[in-house]
Amino acid sequence: MADWQNAGFGLYLHWPFCQSKCPYCDFNSHVAASIDQARWAEAYRRQIRASAELLQGRKLDSIYFGGGTPSLMAPQTVRAVLDEVRQCWAVSNDLEVTLEANPTSVEIGRFEGYREAGVNRLSLGVQSLLDEDLRRLGRLHSTQDAQKAFEVARQVFERVSFDLIYARQDQSLAAWRSELQRALDMAIDHLSLYQLTIEPGTAFGQRHAAGGLAGLPDEDLAGDMYDLTVETCASHGLDLYEISNFARPGAESRHNILYWSGGDYLGIGPGAHGRLTFEGIRNACVSASDPSVWLAGAESQSLPFWESRPLGGQERAEEYLMMGLRHRHGISLGRLMNMGADPGMPERIQEMVQAGMLNQDGERVRTTVRGRNILNAVLRELILGSK
Repeated sequence: MADWQNAGFGLYLHWPFCQSKCPYCDFNSHVAASIDQARWAEAYRRQIRASAELLQGRKLDSIYFGGGTPSLMAPQTVRAVLDEVRQCWAVSNDLEVTLEANPTSVEIGRFEGYREAGVNRLSLGVQSLLDEDLRRLGRLHSTQDAQKAFEVARQVFERVSFDLIYARQDQSLAAWRSELQRALDMAIDHLSLYQLTIEPGTAFGQRHAAGGLAGLPDEDLAGDMYDLTVETCASHGLDLYEISNFARPGAESRHNILYWSGGDYLGIGPGAHGRLTFEGIRNACVSASDPSVWLAGAESQSLPFWESRPLGGQERAEEYLMMGLRHRHGISLGRLMNMGADPGMPERIQEMVQAGMLNQDGERVRTTVRGRNILNAVLRELILGSK
């Protein structure tokens, strides 16, 4: 069986529009006064059909509507996409279809329509359970909105996850412990808990560079918050299965696991990325990021509207290493070397094992707790050691 088939095949569909741009966000998202939903639905359908011509004979395991804010899509748009997908590919009996949503009243009103269209998993962008911090994060909803959205979502969908951001301005360890406890009291089976990162090119990035954003936790406090997060979630039955994701057994996001385990995935929409294997060669595919450019190209071309380039062996190996070590199951050393990792990689892995950063059980390599907490440094040692 081909390498990508072992990890599955997924579809990521990017909806690039938001009601407003959050100051911490570096995703490809845009604010638009009006959106022609029917036109966009047809563009997505055309690209799905064109892609299916190149990807025949595959079985789809997961679909993920990301953004942007996919819950600004009309349910009819989501239905049109999913109907087209089912006409183009065979799908798994337990196909996972996730849609990201924000907890505003407009979006809550669409939940029933999304379920009827075929969505079976919702990911809510809550981000904080404190109104003042929601305001600082540029969010348009309140804590009350978030709680209402969650209650509606759990009545509509069997699987509901939500996101929180920690290590925010002026946040103490005790405050995060209290907020996390509230989140766990709400949670069904999955949480995504992210440390606030200040990305270049964002509004927060500009403020931080100018000396603003006072009160951000230092590295030690942020590390304590992470340790607290892992321990507290585990005590409530939600185990860490990836650096920032926690789930009860069997409730892990199958789409994200596909990324971390090196599966193939098709990206459709402005700025969407994909990894696709043709004739044994894995390719990096990326679409035009400007929504107007992508829409025009998707409408005018009968071929998939993306740029593609083959990944070299070392590049494939590094990507697998970077993604796989985020997951609790780690990586297969044999698979890593077969991809084309440089011959010195096993020696460097052993050095990290001796340093207490990695564990190796047969050919399986995983991070230790210590290595997980400084994963970026571990990856630098493993990858840059070959340069």
